[in-house]
Amino acid sequence: MTDYRKLFDLTGKTAVVLGAASGIGKSSAEALAGLGARVVCADRALDAAEATAAGIRDKGGWAEAAACDAASAADVNALAKTVMQKFSRLDIAVTTPGLNIRKTILDYTEEDLDRVLNLNVKGTVWFFQAFGRIMVEQKGGSIIACSSVRAVTIEPGLGVYGSTKAAIGLLVKGFASEVGRSGVRVNAIAPSIAETALTSPFKQRPDIYNLYAGHTVFNRWSSADEVATAVAYLASDAASYVTGSTLFVDGGWTGVDGPPTGLTQLHT
Repeated sequence: MTDYRKLFDLTGKTAVVLGAASGIGKSSAEALAGLGARVVCADRALDAAEATAAGIRDKGGWAEAAACDAASAADVNALAKTVMQKFSRLDIAVTTPGLNIRKTILDYTEEDLDRVLNLNVKGTVWFFQAFGRIMVEQKGGSIIACSSVRAVTIEPGLGVYGSTKAAIGLLVKGFASEVGRSGVRVNAIAPSIAETALTSPFKQRPDIYNLYAGHTVFNRWSSADEVATAVAYLASDAASYVTGSTLFVDGGWTGVDGPPTGLTQLHT
């Protein structure tokens, strides 16, 4: 019988997580390390990335920090070189940074558009190129990007952001089709609402906080850890036949048509 527990075990695996300073990236680094992987925690905020790495080491894991601006092709290529100086092989590469400038399309400036596209779309391409080359050469690996429910559901002010997250889903499909023969898997996660340092200001607006919670079937926000477990699954051998996919970790957000209307009595 297949040893299913072993399929989720990352002992002996190596990983890089870009965006590891906070939020989903931080939790992803911790999840991979908790399952046994050696992790390079990369972020533009080096001190915070080092804090993530230190926390992993305090729990008995292996982690180091590295500086990287995810929107810079030069930085991402340099990170790839740094990682391969530490490891003879790279098994897992995760990128989570993203930028949302909440404005209507009529109000977007060229500078706004460039900032969002440079990080969300170009940054994903740079990451795929830098770490995809390594994995194609070594004939294997798992690459994981970060999309969003905003790739398929939208509200005013999120049109540009949502289009970049939809683009990530198509980049995942395209790149998966190009590198699959080399044993490389490419997937994305798509969170909805996760409680992180970046989203904490919503707690100061209970009306908005509760409205967003109501879009999930659980009527609550997720933790970053709940999203990170999906990253760990896609990184593991348990997902050996999963590629070109976007895994929605959204509490049912995209499965229902908004909060309950009250027309049907629910069992609680």
